Amino acid sequence: MSQSLSGSDLTSRALLPQGLRDVLPPDGDHENRVVESLMACFAAYGYERVKPPLVEFEQSLLGNVSASVANRTFRMMDPISQRMMALRPDMTLQIARIATTRLRQAPRPVRLSYAGEVMRVMGSQLSPEREFTQVGFELIGMETPESDAEVILIAAEAARRVGVKGLSIDLMTPTLVPTLLAAHGIEGAEAQAFRAALDGKDAGAIAKLGQPAPLVGKLLAASGPIAPGLAALETIELPAEARAQVDALTAVARLVQAADPQVTLTLDPVENRGFAYHTGVSFSLFVRGVRGELGRGGRYRAGEAGEAATGLTLYMDTVIRALPVPVAGRKVFLPRGLSLETGKRLRDQGWVTVAGLADVADAAAEARRFGCTHLAGADGNPESIERAA
Repeated sequence: MSQSLSGSDLTSRALLPQGLRDVLPPDGDHENRVVESLMACFAAYGYERVKPPLVEFEQSLLGNVSASVANRTFRMMDPISQRMMALRPDMTLQIARIATTRLRQAPRPVRLSYAGEVMRVMGSQLSPEREFTQVGFELIGMETPESDAEVILIAAEAARRVGVKGLSIDLMTPTLVPTLLAAHGIEGAEAQAFRAALDGKDAGAIAKLGQPAPLVGKLLAASGPIAPGLAALETIELPAEARAQVDALTAVARLVQAADPQVTLTLDPVENRGFAYHTGVSFSLFVRGVRGELGRGGRYRAGEAGEAATGLTLYMDTVIRALPVPVAGRKVFLPRGLSLETGKRLRDQGWVTVAGLADVADAAAEARRFGCTHLAGADGNPESIERAA
């Protein structure tokens, strides 16, 4: 004989680990619709969907990643092979593996898209979630300003398509400051002091450091709206390699502005937090008033051969927070006794149908109980709940 659960038992069974949550109706349906709209946008630009596994061998997944990525990864022992396995912390790693192994003979650039869950040991201060849906696309096998611009432009269009308002795209080159410091022989504790001051956007602390503090300070001062920022970068005298990176950033920004003047671009040439494996022009997506990044992307090296690649990853928990509250769709209650053909006809017309499975005294009240907007009459035609009442 089954036993009923007490209130404390129910509470205990509903408790989830920190950073994890159940996505309940109607939020689950809403997120799924947004994901499919994003994927349709990527597909329209020739990005083909792939579906990698949730778990891989640790060596395959994490063989070439930075310590910061590896430290965010859950690991387990595979009872069959007795090898260590890892839960993916980022789907970009898997797309790079697929492109450079399974699709190594495919014409370049190869364009791939993806959507799926990722899991991390811990979240960040801005994004405490440990499990969330990633949606994105990667362009692998091309290293030109046009390829970088394509990714940024698609990111902006996809965000607009799903209803994001007030999008801002922050451009950066994560390798710029390390390149500048290396050119002046700055390393170790000195380099860490520069990095700490830059992470805090502390111009005063930078000014107290040695060479190349004046140049680093000018780079920091260039942060902000894209037009004055790029103009300021043009006036800074930089070593050749650093200048080449700034020129690449400028070229990408110009291409994006020319193709889509509606895109709001900002500049942060000294930022590199969270861009551990990026090697060139990169970007983050923000919406004013929304906690955390909607996504990020940029240039990196894929696979063991270091093939040129760039792409975008969107974090669906943040994207959903940036969207308006979804409007309830048309849902009609079908009292018991209506024909199966009636339900089929309404579904073919775009209605969501909820069938009554028992006789009730008040069909309108029953329809409200299930969140329906309409009630089907004896003739099978929907009538608004207010009128039916």
